[in-house]
Amino acid sequence: MKTPVHGVLLAAGAGRRLGLGPKALLAGADGVPLVRKAAEVLRHGGCASVAVVLGAGAADVQAATDLAGCAVLVNEQWSEGMAGSFRLGVQSALPEQAVLIALVDQPGISPELVARLIDAGQPARIIAAGYRGPEGKLRRGHPVLFAPGLAAQAAEQATGDAGARPYLSAHPELVELVDCSDLSDGGDIDTPADLGRLR
Repeated sequence: MKTPVHGVLLAAGAGRRLGLGPKALLAGADGVPLVRKAAEVLRHGGCASVAVVLGAGAADVQAATDLAGCAVLVNEQWSEGMAGSFRLGVQSALPEQAVLIALVDQPGISPELVARLIDAGQPARIIAAGYRGPEGKLRRGHPVLFAPGLAAQAAEQATGDAGARPYLSAHPELVELVDCSDLSDGGDIDTPADLGRLR
């Protein structure tokens, strides 16, 4: 995509099911927090600018992590769900920018995966990473790349913890899946059983 891309990293959750504090501060064997790794992945994957949306434990995350080069935004209503963070991140983009939405708790996302989505970008389209399940069917996952203007439309409809889901479900004709199964399984870290993904 020739249009400049603004990366938005959603990192506001408290990680209650994990019970280890904000997911943003989870670290792998190298000791680098997920939030910093993910921000670097967006930059190295081709995002011209990156905004990190924090919420739970925002002051602790900022104190413990080097997010230089990123716009750091704090969603004070983070406990109300992902929608507020999604809106805040989208508002930080310039009107002419495409917007790529990524989640902090997906450690398998790489610069190569981000670059694949950006390369597949098209005007007036939404490009989502697709991952094949055990049955071989491609399912929609993250990151998701919105052509200029479409992320703002999705943000207007976002409520609770759904983020862009209502908009994507209402406009399937705009959405194209790009198979990224060779790069990641698209899995996230929700429960203690998922902590192995940090390695």
